[in-house]
Amino acid sequence: MEIPTSRFGTVKIEPGDVIRFPAGLPGLDDCTAWVLLADSQNDALGWLQSTTDPEVALAVVSPRRFVPDYQLRVTRSELGSLLCQLIDDVHVLTIVGKNERGITLNLKAPLVIHLGERIGRQVVASGEQPVQYEMCRESSPRKKIA
Repeated sequence: MEIPTSRFGTVKIEPGDVIRFPAGLPGLDDCTAWVLLADSQNDALGWLQSTTDPEVALAVVSPRRFVPDYQLRVTRSELGSLLCQLIDDVHVLTIVGKNERGITLNLKAPLVIHLGERIGRQVVASGEQPVQYEMCRESSPRKKIA
């Protein structure tokens, strides 16, 4: 199966690669079928590409790679639709964003994916997690003084 994308050109995938988000994602309710693509230049970065909208691709990372003490706490009802019995059955990803100060991670509303069932959903974490965790700041241009 081939899917057109604006960022990666035409991508060949297997039907079993598709991850369903039955409820969609906030603001992307019509995008319920996605595929996770590796970034060819950065092994920490992945792309959640919509299989139905070539323009929609979300940069994602494993939050623990950048925030080692990150712990996702959600109610069981949040995970109920993922058909999982054990937390080891799921993979957590955070959406990468950018603000005026640099690169951010949305630790408050991560994506939880049951890889075996190829189903996922965005959940809201309990507790004090930031929506824009500043991962790194962009360096400001240096002024020439001499």
